[in-house]
Amino acid sequence: MEGQCCNKNGNQNGLEHPQVAVVMVPFPAQGHLNQLLHLSHLIISYNIPVYYAGSATDNHQAKLRLHGWDTEILDKIHFHDFQLPIYSSPPPNPDPSILFPRELEPLFDASKHLRQPVSLLLQGLSTKFKRIVVIFDSLMAYVIQDVKLIQNAESYAFRPFSALSIFLNIWEGIPEKPFQLDLEIPRCIPSNEGCLTPLVFSFIANLHKLLGFQAGMLYNTSRLIEGRYVELLQKLSKNAEAKHFAVGPLNPVETKSKSEKDRHTCLLWLDKQEVGSVIYISFGSTTSMTDEQITELALGLERSQQKFIWVLRRADTADALRGTEVRNPQLPEVYEERVKDRGIVIRDWAPQLQILAHPSTGGFMSHCGWNSCMESISMGVPMAAWPMHSDQPRNAVLVTEVLRIGTLVRDWTDRAKLVMSTTIENVLRRLLASEEGKAMQERAIELGDAVRASVGKDGVSRLEMDSFMSHITR
Repeated sequence: MEGQCCNKNGNQNGLEHPQVAVVMVPFPAQGHLNQLLHLSHLIISYNIPVYYAGSATDNHQAKLRLHGWDTEILDKIHFHDFQLPIYSSPPPNPDPSILFPRELEPLFDASKHLRQPVSLLLQGLSTKFKRIVVIFDSLMAYVIQDVKLIQNAESYAFRPFSALSIFLNIWEGIPEKPFQLDLEIPRCIPSNEGCLTPLVFSFIANLHKLLGFQAGMLYNTSRLIEGRYVELLQKLSKNAEAKHFAVGPLNPVETKSKSEKDRHTCLLWLDKQEVGSVIYISFGSTTSMTDEQITELALGLERSQQKFIWVLRRADTADALRGTEVRNPQLPEVYEERVKDRGIVIRDWAPQLQILAHPSTGGFMSHCGWNSCMESISMGVPMAAWPMHSDQPRNAVLVTEVLRIGTLVRDWTDRAKLVMSTTIENVLRRLLASEEGKAMQERAIELGDAVRASVGKDGVSRLEMDSFMSHITR
């Protein structure tokens, strides 16, 4: 079922003779949904109609959790709400030996059921526009493979990961290396062992066999951050004609200010703190911790004497908005009373961009999901990197070794071990209260300034986006 219908000429932007329409096909997980929603907003600013195709539940979730933009932009996007079959989703399991969220595994198979409705949508739009441009999450290659059968359609694979992690994954799978790497590649690369479950590894391997039909690649990164790795990916490409566009950061770099009564209480608290004095702690929407690890983190925060905002919520299930009975994470007894003068614990969705953009925020303890990395980089906030699964261990290398704007909480080889409160205390003090941390903060601020400027007029990321839009409207 379609969430929005368009007018008879196929768009709502007032174009009398629509030539091009863009169709977004995101993977149904929060860290993927929001990236293509951000990109939809940017494309709409070029007066091109955008169709966002997903399940009804996932579209609702993406809209509900949108932050940083005016929600009025949602009225300008054509949301197409499709139904997925009912599937079971186990509750999040905080097992330190299996850090990848097994509760999300059902999404990989369930997402395949979008193939037919998305194909019908593309066929219908192909009769209304001169060209259909499909931007699909690289994990949705199975769903949009029928685009090859539509004569006036072309597709672009969107890579929602760091260019470094993508390059390393491809490079390691090539038996005979086509060229020699230079010294810019980090030497201590964590292994992929433990990053994904066997089921997810198999799913991704099968997707790679399908890829190759796309006209190009889009990356949520900036050449200021990862230009060398985007160039290496271009060099590795089997299709010399494929276009590569680094159009990030996709998240807004200037957050919209709200009236005082609409601002989150944590932002009002931040207003009263000193510049750069607060550590923000959040591990994204797919991380679960044991009660024992939560206790150690709580004690480390308390003993560090640093001010903090801690987002402590259960991980999303495969259907994030479904009312599944899952026990919320537990803190030590009277903990919040003990730290009330120095810290805030948030147990729901937090305005992360606004927190990172606030001048009082001086550090970010993060799982290093790519959204969080890009948001932290673009807001000029150094990171305490605590990777959990997927691409996160290699994102942590980018943050700590390549960009040198962060410090590692624990090595990936020790991922199954409990991180003790003393380790957490030392990491926080290093980041916020040491000369080493001060240097990280200075580098982060300098890089953040450059990245924010890159999306402005004549900036490198803005020019890259202009180039992509010129290409698809040629």
